[in-house]
Amino acid sequence: MKTKTHQATAKRLKVTKTGKVMKRYAGQDHFNTRDPGKITRKKRRDVSLSESYTKTVKMLIQKQK
Repeated sequence: MKTKTHQATAKRLKVTKTGKVMKRYAGQDHFNTRDPGKITRKKRRDVSLSESYTKTVKMLIQKQK
């Protein structure tokens, strides 16, 4: 039986061409004016997931052909 894609993970994470798993920086929705400028600039970019989670995430969001 085929393994199904975990949709919650697939919607939140993205695998790049080089194989890195990217996610959004946490805490962007509201209350951003109280953050310092350094944190505000940091929140604009996606961050890569740690190497320990990469293998698990790739298994959850693998594409079936």
